[in-house]
Amino acid sequence: MKIGLIGAGSMATALARGWQSPLVVSDPNEARARDLVAEKEIDGVAKSVVSILGSVTVSEVRAAYPASPAYRVLPNLPVELKKGVLCWPLSNGIEGNAIRDHFAELGRLIELDESIIEQAMALSSNAPGFLAFVVEAFVEAGVAYGLSTELATELVTATMVGTSALLDARDGDAGRLRREVCSPGGSTERGVAALESAGLRQAFLDAVEAVVAPR
Repeated sequence: MKIGLIGAGSMATALARGWQSPLVVSDPNEARARDLVAEKEIDGVAKSVVSILGSVTVSEVRAAYPASPAYRVLPNLPVELKKGVLCWPLSNGIEGNAIRDHFAELGRLIELDESIIEQAMALSSNAPGFLAFVVEAFVEAGVAYGLSTELATELVTATMVGTSALLDARDGDAGRLRREVCSPGGSTERGVAALESAGLRQAFLDAVEAVVAPR
């Protein structure tokens, strides 16, 4: 399959690196486009249109491109490592299976009703930014208590990777994992209580609301 990308931003770059295949890139910023295609052979002729835009429905994409088969998918940045989450609206229809399979190469493709895709996007497409912000804050807390930035970063990122693997092994049961780590009256339990008191749950609720219902 030959690929063309309109735009050479972070997501386009992640998709290109994930596929590792020849592509054509168009971007208003010529230098950015050249930087991306410098990693790949330029080739390809677009025969279908796939939108990765939030808040633009499949029907709107098809109305904009009436002469071409058009689809929609919402990937996240880890597609660069073939570890992405890609939300695929059922309204794309079965005729998009070849394209669906091509995107599925980049990670876990989840089919869902388009009516909930913005909510899903908050927990997938936007979430790497939210989780990276958590890591930043956690590292800063370690530095505030005497660790070097380098050591704090290594500890937090390595622990996040291991925790992610544990969650996957436990079918995503975060409550179970939290209870396993929290010895009664222990330091982790005290830390979790502090996070709860500081409003961590509400902060994430507010973040999702900001995505789904921006003011």
